[in-house]
Amino acid sequence: MLLLAMDTATPAVTVALHDGEAVVASSEQVDARRHGELLLPAVDRVLKEAGLKLDAVTGIVVGVGPGPYTGLRVGLVTAATFSSALGVPVHGLCTLDGLAYASGIDEPFAVATDARRKEVYWARYDDSRTRVTDAAVDRPAEIAERLAGLPVVGAGARLYPEAFPDARDPEHQSAAALAALAAERLASGDGGFLDPLPMYLRRPDAQVPKNYKVVTPQ
Repeated sequence: MLLLAMDTATPAVTVALHDGEAVVASSEQVDARRHGELLLPAVDRVLKEAGLKLDAVTGIVVGVGPGPYTGLRVGLVTAATFSSALGVPVHGLCTLDGLAYASGIDEPFAVATDARRKEVYWARYDDSRTRVTDAAVDRPAEIAERLAGLPVVGAGARLYPEAFPDARDPEHQSAAALAALAAERLASGDGGFLDPLPMYLRRPDAQVPKNYKVVTPQ
């Protein structure tokens, strides 16, 4: 097994290789505006670090979000392209699940990432492997009471400490954790993978204006 994992649903552009036993190479760069520019060089970098070529990969793992439209689609399109070119499966995982798994927390907690527009993407967990709610998007003040007393992992907790006073690491997504979670699920045969389709939860920021005036040449 050699899994190539990637996630661009958050400001972290992150890539990792996992051989079924451990992560053999990884890369994390936090830059919310350069997902398309940074992702492929990161793939090249982890392959070189591991001393492997792309054709050694037996499966692709990708974070499906939730996340903003532009960044999220970079990872998903790249994952689909590699899957098609290599003839290997692509396994989708909720981005929040990667952060939860990386936390290692074994008691109830939540994960919250920055959704912009003064909102967070979030979900609740019983432990680092068990999500108990669907991912959602809300304003921090609207969910603060529901999450009161719980640790909250992720950048969303750091951004809104008044709503989430018990912020925990990690702050940013890691493809290494996403790959390890996927390898664990593949080994157990339990599945739990999502279709590699974007989880937006809301409409993209850029939309065609309504009632615009059509100008035709005379």
